[in-house]
Amino acid sequence: MRLLLVEDDALLGDGIAEGLSDAGFVVDWLKDGESARLALMTEHSFDGVVLDIGLPRMDGLQLLAWIRRERAHLPVLLLTARDSIEDRIKGLDAGADDYLIKPFALGELCARVRALVRRGKGKHDGELCWQDLVLDPVHQSVQQAGQILNLTAMEYRLLHLLMANHPHYLSRPQFEEKLYGWQQDIESNTLDVHLSHLRKKLSNVVIRNARNLGWRLEEKE
Repeated sequence: MRLLLVEDDALLGDGIAEGLSDAGFVVDWLKDGESARLALMTEHSFDGVVLDIGLPRMDGLQLLAWIRRERAHLPVLLLTARDSIEDRIKGLDAGADDYLIKPFALGELCARVRALVRRGKGKHDGELCWQDLVLDPVHQSVQQAGQILNLTAMEYRLLHLLMANHPHYLSRPQFEEKLYGWQQDIESNTLDVHLSHLRKKLSNVVIRNARNLGWRLEEKE
């Protein structure tokens, strides 16, 4: 899941971005509302937005109103230090899907974002199953034939995308826009290396590469 974080507090933003990344999200972090608006105009691969209200250049509620006009179904979670009932009502009426009052626990933020994104896609936050593979997105674990697979964070994300999109192929650009943020430099063979490592850890499952289409899971013949 790829998120846009909009938070002007450098210390808090750094902590949130790190916490979300550790929880398996790909995070792009911007520090003002206008930069976020421009990013959302040109980048359509975000699965959700974590949005502070008190922002420079364009405040969070103004940006939220714009999102609801232009990207109506994009899930948005508001972060606010304003804890009055009136402020909460104002945020929800403006179109927020959920909100958290500062200070908050990172674990709760991750759980709320995960639920919002999956709800926005019309899915429950439950297990993904294919053949003898079972992927648990809440605990970020994978079992095959009842045995826990020891996957790296990137291997888990790759398998999650393959299982969530099966039986469709995923192209290299589709993988890269979901797996990497703006700040990450991607070497040309990085994706191939991670897929190769993942293949070696899966039994009775093939990650098939079709020319001009991309990759998908198939049962081993």
